[in-house]
Amino acid sequence: MNKSPVARMGGSWTWHLLYGLVSIVTGVIAVAWPGPTLVVLAVLLGTQLIATGIFRLVGSASLGETSTARTLTAILGVVSLLLGLYTIRHVLITLLALGVVLGVYWIVDGFTAVFAAVDHPGLPGRAWNVFIGLLGVLAGLTLLAWPGLSLLTLALLAGLWLIMLGARQLGLARRIRVTARPT
Repeated sequence: MNKSPVARMGGSWTWHLLYGLVSIVTGVIAVAWPGPTLVVLAVLLGTQLIATGIFRLVGSASLGETSTARTLTAILGVVSLLLGLYTIRHVLITLLALGVVLGVYWIVDGFTAVFAAVDHPGLPGRAWNVFIGLLGVLAGLTLLAWPGLSLLTLALLAGLWLIMLGARQLGLARRIRVTARPT
């Protein structure tokens, strides 16, 4: 089967490597300077959501002709793009609503990771996808249940989540690269 250029890019190990590195750098910045950079964090979050949206839309093209995971991944890509653009446009409102926005996003992203792993039994790192997905759902529910978390704590949680997300993508990039090597 001849894949489109977008589908080939979505399955490329370098695409996952780049996304993982961007996520880790963003996460390290959020953890290193949570207090003084909360406004920057909102802009970085918006940027990360835009990058995630693009990543999810491209990735959905590599998930086959018709599947639940492909549809959910594409929808999450559009939602991520819209949330990212809104976040950058309305930074002060974003700071006030960051807990709710992240809580909802983490729940949706977590369920998407779990559904993708269930829908694709041959997915590399399937157990990690389920674990990170369930962890994302738990983090999202925690943020929604206790919206009184301080912005500083939220910045640290977001940073740690981005580092874990980036590490997952680096592991996936490595597995794709190793399996793609000719023997």
